[in-house]
Amino acid sequence: MNLQDASGALRKALFRVSRVLVSIIPGRRLSVFGSGSDMISLILVVNLDRQPKRWQRLIRELKRFRTTDGSPLTSITQRLPAVDARDGRAIAATADVDTIYNIGDQLYVQPDFRLAAHFKVDEPIKMTRQEIAVARSHIEVWKAVATGNDKYVLVLEDDVWFKLGAAVAITRGWQAAIRRCSTKGGPHLLYLSYEDAGGTAERVDCCEDLFRPVRGLWFLSGYVLSRDGAEALLRAMPVIGPVDLWMNYRFHELGALALSSPVIQQRQDSGSDNSYSILPYLARAGIIDAGSGLMAPDLPNTGPVLVWVSEGEREGLAMALAMLGLRVRIFDANDEVIQEHDLLNLFEIFDALINPRLTPCALNIVYSRMDIRFISEMKTTKIFNLEVKRLPSSRILILLDNESDFQMWEPLCLFLNLPKPAQNFPNRATSKSRLFRADRPISVGRSGQNSTRKGWSLDISPWVLPPQCNWEPSLPSGRPAPPAGRCRFFSEMVSATPSFIGLVETFPGNMASFTQKGLVYKADGAHLIINKKPIGSRPYSSGAFVSAQSFEYGRFVAEIKAARGSGLVTGFFLHRDSPRQEIDVEISGDDPNSMLVNVYFNPGDDGATLGFGYRGSPHRVELGFDATLEFHRYTIDWRPGRIVWSVDDRIVHERVSWDPTPIPHLPMRLHANLWAPRSEELAGRINDDALPATATFKRVSVWE
Repeated sequence: MNLQDASGALRKALFRVSRVLVSIIPGRRLSVFGSGSDMISLILVVNLDRQPKRWQRLIRELKRFRTTDGSPLTSITQRLPAVDARDGRAIAATADVDTIYNIGDQLYVQPDFRLAAHFKVDEPIKMTRQEIAVARSHIEVWKAVATGNDKYVLVLEDDVWFKLGAAVAITRGWQAAIRRCSTKGGPHLLYLSYEDAGGTAERVDCCEDLFRPVRGLWFLSGYVLSRDGAEALLRAMPVIGPVDLWMNYRFHELGALALSSPVIQQRQDSGSDNSYSILPYLARAGIIDAGSGLMAPDLPNTGPVLVWVSEGEREGLAMALAMLGLRVRIFDANDEVIQEHDLLNLFEIFDALINPRLTPCALNIVYSRMDIRFISEMKTTKIFNLEVKRLPSSRILILLDNESDFQMWEPLCLFLNLPKPAQNFPNRATSKSRLFRADRPISVGRSGQNSTRKGWSLDISPWVLPPQCNWEPSLPSGRPAPPAGRCRFFSEMVSATPSFIGLVETFPGNMASFTQKGLVYKADGAHLIINKKPIGSRPYSSGAFVSAQSFEYGRFVAEIKAARGSGLVTGFFLHRDSPRQEIDVEISGDDPNSMLVNVYFNPGDDGATLGFGYRGSPHRVELGFDATLEFHRYTIDWRPGRIVWSVDDRIVHERVSWDPTPIPHLPMRLHANLWAPRSEELAGRINDDALPATATFKRVSVWE
């Protein structure tokens, strides 16, 4: 049992009970709410249509307080539907929001020397779908305020609660704001809820109740906006970047004010599927460290699903089902017809089978099993002998031929009773990638003399075979590695090259921060040097480099002399984010006679924010030599449906689809690094007395 999860659940439960009890106690009168000329006469609540419970909870919260004439605050409260990040059309490109901002914008709100040291101020960042939806939601609020009859409006997000003493603080703060602005109009913007940006907020004109922010406030959970203020915000559009960040640039022109302390806070028991575009940059700069990766989401309890669709080049539906958390297997036209007992065994492993050819007996079994559901195109029902009339509408979904990608999530998620993802419906996956096929030959034996499991665990994930499969790697099949095409580039790595970029960053779970000084070019190659030198919150500094471009398949080669020493890992790998996919070679300094190979797979097209994976699917391969003594040639051959790892041109490991993961299919960049894992499981405890230590890379090449 995860005690951290348990304690978090207990805190949420206690918070929920406390809010229910507080709602029984009558709240204070808020004399600044009402129909007077300088009063707040309307409350607008931004609430998703799919979150009715949040609306109900907030109404219960507001009922505790009364306006100046004794009416409950709910009498002046209106709901405004929020823009849903799961609706692709709702967050499509518009003139209202510029989805690209830069590191400099983040640093303007919250200066941080670590972030500034790792990235240029003009480093572009692309907003997430959730951030776009939040910005669009607030823009709709501003439009409503600007065209409405109310001079002052309180804007609330639906997951907030009022702190003890909120009524007094709001009353005093609003009265002070009115006095301050009596000669120049306003107030136009008053923050009742905010978070000081790491304690860096610039506050001027401070008094007991208020201050004027220059910059440095996060969140837009609760603020009072004037009609003139709303018009000013609309004139200043487009919103560039996350809306709470962009608001900091509007403080001066709006004469923004904020309560001395926030009195409206976000609830602790509200789940959220928000995704923040800045987090990967904060992690790379070592400002946050959330462990080594996210654990996969809980597997959906949808029951088995059988799918029959046209066998074309595109396989978007299979990818979509995988994104929903189903373990998917695709069958090709030349696969054997499936017997009844084989079908039941398959459903012990996979949640969704696509285009299986079933015997009549197997078909009769699935018709009679009420827990099995069917998805089919009308034109494929005859091809696969599917008798639609034998199935009630609750068990079968017929896909229309003219269904657009924008429309596909809705019927699919409704049928499977699953939440609609925020990501776009996938359309890039092709049959050439051989995704979700079970290509591992059954006749191939178990692990051989060159490999050992040593108790390595796999992630429990929809994109890894389940534990009951007892996956073990096969012996190399005997097939040669795929022939290489033309050389994309080659470098001796004795001097800096535009093909590779020295990294200045880190990542979660790494105790070292990569710096330019940690990468040194010498006559025998690129030296990555780790030292006991704190950088920010990381106690060590080291070196890393990455290819300037991404590659979709190819052969990747380097001659490497790994670093010796407990707690050190020399890495040579392919990697991408959104979604996270990775193919690894790692040599741990405490066991240099072996190397760790690993694959991480997350589904989706480019941009899908799926980054799950803590352990991946690791396997340790015995090398037969000490990798820290001399240079050896390490090769990753990555092709559609197959990965081959070679050492000194000898194949030592290979994988195909569902062995035990699908094979990554999206472009990745080539990396090399020397790092110090926070967890001692991978390479032991680091020995500071053995530092500095060096890993050396030379003759690095990429081939088609």
